[in-house]
Amino acid sequence: MKSGAEERQGWGVLLRREWLAALAVLLGGILLHSMNVLMLATVLPTIVGELGGASLMSLPSTAFLASSIVAATGAGLITATFGARNTYCTGAAIFSAGAVLISLAPAMGWVIAGRFVQGFGGGLIAGVAYVLVRSTFPEAAWARAISLLSGMWSVAILVGPLVGGVFARYGHWRGAFVAVSVIAVVLTLGAFRWLPAARPVATGRARFPGVRLAFICAAIASASSAAVTSLPLAKAVLIALAVALLAAMLRFDRRAPAPLLPGDAFSLATPTGVGMWLILLVAVAYSPLQIFIPIFLQSLHGLDPLSAGYGVACASLGWTAAAVLAAGAPDAWRARFILLGPLTMAISLVAAGLFADSAVPLLYLAIFGIGVGIGICWAFVAQRIMSGARKGEEAVAASSVPTMQQMGFALGAALSGLVANTAGFAVGLPHEAMAHVAFVVPVSFAVSAAIGCVVALRLNVLAERGPSS
Repeated sequence: MKSGAEERQGWGVLLRREWLAALAVLLGGILLHSMNVLMLATVLPTIVGELGGASLMSLPSTAFLASSIVAATGAGLITATFGARNTYCTGAAIFSAGAVLISLAPAMGWVIAGRFVQGFGGGLIAGVAYVLVRSTFPEAAWARAISLLSGMWSVAILVGPLVGGVFARYGHWRGAFVAVSVIAVVLTLGAFRWLPAARPVATGRARFPGVRLAFICAAIASASSAAVTSLPLAKAVLIALAVALLAAMLRFDRRAPAPLLPGDAFSLATPTGVGMWLILLVAVAYSPLQIFIPIFLQSLHGLDPLSAGYGVACASLGWTAAAVLAAGAPDAWRARFILLGPLTMAISLVAAGLFADSAVPLLYLAIFGIGVGIGICWAFVAQRIMSGARKGEEAVAASSVPTMQQMGFALGAALSGLVANTAGFAVGLPHEAMAHVAFVVPVSFAVSAAIGCVVALRLNVLAERGPSS
């Protein structure tokens, strides 16, 4: 709970001189990790033009996503073993090494390998960033710090294509990854200098979680295969298999002496467990924006790819603006925002479907609303997950936030492909048929946001009961 004095300080409770350098390092790490997703998308056609491997174009992104999720999942355990600062520095160094590997690539296989290495480093950075928020700043500043971290994903939408585009335009795509490598090295040095040197907290010798990580990798492979499979039945089977594999991993993890996720992960009886459900649901609801909305804007409204991409960036703008504006909300409003977030997303997704073939400004407003919905609730849900953690599970609870985010995006990508194909999506569809698909996809994902409303009510009830629940 915030004291009256802390409320009156506003952003001053976070933006203190002694914390600015550490905050800059944390924000820089998230920006570096997130911008590389879009930077690669910008330079990939140039890479394929030089190295070949057009049939492998989806694999660099899949490799990055898979290793990111694995690293983020294990970030809590690694942090407990080696310390948060050491884990962050290691993640930045691994990210730099992956960028160097890509810059030297003689073939597409090297690019895929480099993206896998980068993804692992970026996953560690993203996972341990939330742990460091907990250990670096007082609880009164957590919501604001988390809002700024989540805002970096929105900034990346502007920075990533810009950086990649500049290097690709002049035919020096390798220089983009050299620059990324240098930035990652600077980030490593800054992290070692300014982040708190918290000691490891693990006791005894933790076994390598090979079986659990194998289940996670298999689930990611299944979900990724669902995203590229054309047959709806095969998509459904692969998605069901991914969910079953994650459930099996969770069962093994709860019995492990050093779990990767909190012991009450996905429990409906604790704030941490319910909060993880809510993060997953809103991430799933948000995911179709990046995949299908640009296609709908180009097909139905004749926009060029750049204009369509920045149209979708309205959601990121809404996310960032809402997160920053809501971060200083008093405690009573925090509970309301946790509910209003998924509710706003559900309404906006339905609106996006209704306005898909209408005036572009109305569609942009709906897209902006989707971002506002996730922005006003994200930091407060993450704070509930972190503050509700059981004793000894603080690190794994904090690192579970980006894990659930990336799992939600991966699952949502697979589900959006299933929904779109079932609705009849194909390249070159007639206008009316494409308009039908553009209605079905966002409206279908409003269901995930609507379920999130129910989960949000449960989270608020548990918060009112207090620790005894």
